[in-house]
Amino acid sequence: MAARGHVQDPNDRRLRPIYDYLDNGNNKMAIQQAEKLLKKHKDLHCAKVLKAIGLQRTGKQDEAFTLAQEVAGLEPTDDNSLQALTILYREMHRPELVTKLYEAAVRKVPTSEEYHSHLFMAYARVGEYKKMQQAGMALYKIVPKNPYYFWSVMSLVMQAISAQDEKLSHTMFLPLAERMVEKMVREEKIEAEAEVQLYFMILERLGKYVEALEVVRGQLGEKLTSELQSRENKCLLLYHRLQRWPECNALSRKLLLKNPDDWQFYLSYFDSLFNLNDQSWTPPEEGDHCTEGEVHCSVAQAIAFVKERLAAEEGKESRPLRGPYLARLELIGRLRQRACPDEQQLGEPLELMFQYFVKFGDKPCCVTDLKIFLHLLLPDQYVQFINRLTEAVPLGPVGEAGVALPSDGRALQRHLSVTQLSRSLGLQHALSVSARLGLIRQLKAHYHHGLQFGTSCLKTELQFSDMYCLMAAHIYIDLWLETGNEHMLWQCLGLLEEGLSHSPSNAQFKLLLLLLFCRLGAFEPVVDLYSSLDAKHVQHDTIGYLLTRYAESLGQFAAASQACNFSLRFFHSNQKDTSEYIIQAYKYGAFEKIPEFIAFRNRLNNSLHFAQVRTERMLLDLYLEADILSTLEESVKNMSLCPEEDDIPWDNLRDNRDLNVFVSWNPKVQQLTEEQRRLSLEEETLWLRLRSLTLRLAGCLSGLCPSPRAPPPTQHNAEKSAENGVGSKPNAMGPLLTQLENTISQAEQYTHQYPFLGPPSSRLAQALASGGCHCQLAALQLPLHLQELETGLDQSVERQAQIANLFKSLTVQLQDMLSKCKGDLLEVRESQCRVQPSLLENLVFFVETICVVLWVCSYCGSTLRPLKSSLQKKKKKKKEVNTVMPVVLSGFQEFTSSLQSVVSQALEQIQHQEISLASLKLEALSLEGLTNMEEEGTFIKTAMDKVQSSYLRSLQEVGDLLRKRADTLKSLKI
Repeated sequence: MAARGHVQDPNDRRLRPIYDYLDNGNNKMAIQQAEKLLKKHKDLHCAKVLKAIGLQRTGKQDEAFTLAQEVAGLEPTDDNSLQALTILYREMHRPELVTKLYEAAVRKVPTSEEYHSHLFMAYARVGEYKKMQQAGMALYKIVPKNPYYFWSVMSLVMQAISAQDEKLSHTMFLPLAERMVEKMVREEKIEAEAEVQLYFMILERLGKYVEALEVVRGQLGEKLTSELQSRENKCLLLYHRLQRWPECNALSRKLLLKNPDDWQFYLSYFDSLFNLNDQSWTPPEEGDHCTEGEVHCSVAQAIAFVKERLAAEEGKESRPLRGPYLARLELIGRLRQRACPDEQQLGEPLELMFQYFVKFGDKPCCVTDLKIFLHLLLPDQYVQFINRLTEAVPLGPVGEAGVALPSDGRALQRHLSVTQLSRSLGLQHALSVSARLGLIRQLKAHYHHGLQFGTSCLKTELQFSDMYCLMAAHIYIDLWLETGNEHMLWQCLGLLEEGLSHSPSNAQFKLLLLLLFCRLGAFEPVVDLYSSLDAKHVQHDTIGYLLTRYAESLGQFAAASQACNFSLRFFHSNQKDTSEYIIQAYKYGAFEKIPEFIAFRNRLNNSLHFAQVRTERMLLDLYLEADILSTLEESVKNMSLCPEEDDIPWDNLRDNRDLNVFVSWNPKVQQLTEEQRRLSLEEETLWLRLRSLTLRLAGCLSGLCPSPRAPPPTQHNAEKSAENGVGSKPNAMGPLLTQLENTISQAEQYTHQYPFLGPPSSRLAQALASGGCHCQLAALQLPLHLQELETGLDQSVERQAQIANLFKSLTVQLQDMLSKCKGDLLEVRESQCRVQPSLLENLVFFVETICVVLWVCSYCGSTLRPLKSSLQKKKKKKKEVNTVMPVVLSGFQEFTSSLQSVVSQALEQIQHQEISLASLKLEALSLEGLTNMEEEGTFIKTAMDKVQSSYLRSLQEVGDLLRKRADTLKSLKI
């Protein structure tokens, strides 16, 4: 309500108390105050709108909308009413109504700059680019200011960007925008840098790179001053696109002489030089090489230039720059790719990297810099290289732990760099199990020793030795994956818990703990870990998958619902927030950012994670709330779910997951490949398709609820219902069931494995292994078979026997699913604590399947009930005593009885698992095999307790839901 500061309305004093109540969140008092004011001043429109805002915020949306439309219909022109209505419509997520509001205001006050400006911004919120163009020009005619003119130009550019037909954008919208700007150039009316940037953007999109170059290098280019070297960067870009390699090379060289530490200029210099070399380009004998000056076109010149930069760097006394040293390694790499013998003139890569380490080894960036060039070393040089680096690390005498330790923070960083490079070369992976356990002991000693250098660190700062702890954890994970010894996993968890106690803000500790707990099937500690990461904005999309992938699958339904809501809030606010960013970009002339904001919004709207979370949230709501067909129908209606429409943009889905979020020093052969990324995306998309089809089929099923007063099925009724379209309802299910069947068949071919620190495997494999997919498919096919009985098309004994056999088959499938849930989640064997998280996932799939089967049962009951009534009437008429019950009815009754038995067995099994878990004593296990110490044992015990507590919580929530469904099952009678 902030925009009321300078309102000249005489009623402002009367309205102020209502504004204050709304600002303070006291909506009820705001409504009361507005009602008091309206009794005295019935025509005070703003008071009505403020009352509507109060109603909206107290959940009375319909009343608020009615009141707002009443005021909007009067077409108000006072600022208070217009601004209040704008706020209300924004809160209602109805920005299109704001445009109508200001269209009316502009009609009534056609010369108002403010109203025209608001109208333009209202169009911007809803992306009406054509109307924005018109509004911008109308505004410019009233008040001839440059920003308004260029608002109209930018709106033309946006029409070009959003046009479905690319030809149209290049033949109409962009040329028209170009002519509009050229008119201002001819009249010498260009005033601001933003206007030049817009001109450059238009020429660039038209592919007129020569003209764009002339603009940048000409008088207009002098206005490009907001960014450092803005003109030079644009020239380099254009030279590259035009493949004018001489100019590109000369300009890169000039820029490197000014700033020898800018890496992009080195890359541009090398790219252009080798292109010239490949073309056998030679400079002219007389005059300048090109408009930008001297050009280097030979390998010899490149080597000489790099050596000159190094000599200049080594000759100065100020802080050393990394660029020239890395440029030498980059040039060696490029020459080696071309099998050029001249690389020897630059030196031996091993020696050069050693020299680089001597200069920069005490900086964390040293490792990331050198990792790029490790491929220049030969495999038989790896050990020699690490030995050379180790010799350059100043370590003290060997201490009590049998390890030489650094004496200060800089020495610690050098040693840490050597350790990280050693792992990146694969030397740690080549060690035996006992050698790696010895290495872990050394890393722990370094970690504990290094804590003394961070005693003055704040809680928000990381400890200097944290990376030792993280690397030791990675080695524990290697050993666990290779040997299957879960004791390694518990030690890893204990170590990370200890690390987090010393460095509470270390995101890598939290992420790795989060991943390990999820792999163990313990979701309870994950919620707090993810919350403490304090993920911001787009991170809910890029790393949110770490949380939502495991939320529901581990049986913590309340936490899963909360996690989905958390992600969905971000995605839903994206549309509104991005509109505001676009408006601000227009206001401040940041035109080049507007297409970026639009692309960002589209990227989030098409996010794979968004589609997954939305689908899982709706399914979760159905599993938790819908027990029988009537409640399923109500839930589907509340979700506005339309089974016939598929609203997921399958062709445009974007995988926005950050799959490199974990720090890793694994050698290249163990890193995530592009092929694995592609397969992971395909697998996740397949799982999303399967879940989406299940959701839509549930929606179809809810629409099959027959009328309670339906007449007994006869041939006449069947024909009549087909005429009325009732009989056609299941036809919506037919194609979806075929799609589901095909998707399951396709899914059975996916058995891909990914690196541990790569993407988590989807739920697809476990869903198939549990039998849940096939069982749900079989259950959802039953309504199609029963429809023939309902419409009277086929009531033969053979058909009824076939349906009865389907009921029996479903019982067998459920029994098989339950057998895969048997066992202990956490057990102690041979002084080892072992976990079986797959049992928990199987149990969740079993419960989901029971929910689906119950919906189908409810439909079966409502379909078969009229058949039984019809049979009883016939018995009374014929006065028969022992009429045989139809096969389908007896089959259904047997099925419901068997279903009750299966659910009872499941509940007994869950109860047994709960008792078994609660009675486990884990104290002695945590100290088994430890060299140190009670402190480490305490942290391991903490981790074990968290897993045990989480399992109990999961079993409790799964058991509660299953008990509710068991009660529903008892009430299902024909």
